[in-house]
Amino acid sequence: MNQSILHTEVQSYINSHLNDDITKLLLKGTQINGVNTKAIVEQIEAKLKSKIKLPTWFQTEGIYFPNKLNIEQTSSEITAKYKSELISGNNIIDITGGFGIDCHYFSKRFSKVIHCEINEELSHIVANNSKLLQSNNIEFFSTDGIAFLKCNEEIFDWIYIDPSRRHNQKGKVFFLEDCLPNVPLNLEFLFSKTDQILVKTSPLLDISIGLKELKHVESIHIVSVKNEVKELLWVLKKDYSGSIKVSTVDITNQKTEAFDFYLNEELDANPVYSEPLSYLYEPNVAIYKSGAFKLVSTKLNINKLHSNSHLYTSNTLFAFPGRRFQIDKVLPYHKQRLKKEHLKKANITIRNFPETVQNIRKKLDIKEGGNNYLFFTTNVLNEKIVLICSKVE
Repeated sequence: MNQSILHTEVQSYINSHLNDDITKLLLKGTQINGVNTKAIVEQIEAKLKSKIKLPTWFQTEGIYFPNKLNIEQTSSEITAKYKSELISGNNIIDITGGFGIDCHYFSKRFSKVIHCEINEELSHIVANNSKLLQSNNIEFFSTDGIAFLKCNEEIFDWIYIDPSRRHNQKGKVFFLEDCLPNVPLNLEFLFSKTDQILVKTSPLLDISIGLKELKHVESIHIVSVKNEVKELLWVLKKDYSGSIKVSTVDITNQKTEAFDFYLNEELDANPVYSEPLSYLYEPNVAIYKSGAFKLVSTKLNINKLHSNSHLYTSNTLFAFPGRRFQIDKVLPYHKQRLKKEHLKKANITIRNFPETVQNIRKKLDIKEGGNNYLFFTTNVLNEKIVLICSKVE
């Protein structure tokens, strides 16, 4: 950690050049108070990455930023706040501390927080920033989190883990055993140090695989922001063997959409199917990730178009965790029939349909955008249809 970066003159230069061309800054080769251009540019790039994701850090004077990769990998403030509201207690240890966003929010819910980060420089950076952010109940240790637990007799109310995928692992299938730390391998030991564990995983992890690898899962939280799944949260309770609750949430600036269920409910659900009615519903991505397609119909009292289409319909407009549309026309999927609609511009979605959006646009000569929404899908009679819709705000 280069303390000179925190010098007032250097910080002033960083803030006044946030919107400059990075390439030109590098070519200019300016040095300020012994800090070279490369180090200054790294601070600018990382700070810019934080503007939306970490507004508190961006707006706080004197924050020292790690490389931009650390910023990309860290939790956002939105998701950190969400997970902190799930848990509370006297003490918690984050054995994969990183840039410390989660610990900052845990510090508002726990009397004592321990941040373990094996990267010594990053550990010092987070400790420095913590003072500026007035998170005074966090203790910092530059060490491997598992090793720290093995050398410490303290019992914790919660252990938090955000395992990272090993860089030498290849292939598309994502397993927790391929991550550091290896949570499945260390789970029995971890439960000797706590009764409650919160594990954050990438949205790439298949839920069915996670359930096979982890024991004593009490609940799973699928967290999306502005309809993009950001992380999966696994709440593990020592010796728990009951029904597993799944909470889906999509957080936007205007509202938070939530849909909760138990895994066994989806298995037992019997949705009602029908042809398109007055309104169309498309679930948000958190629900798609959860796989609760039958329950959306039974819990929300709306009909499903087809067992594999995952679109829903009703004659009465309901609140819904996703997008809502008024169905203006229902057409068979025939090129000549669609040409008669004279649609030059539209937003196209395919669900349980054999063609790609790109092929459909090319075939029908429809550009992207506008106020028309076209859903190419399959109905309950296994017919390929097109729904011409207008969005309901």
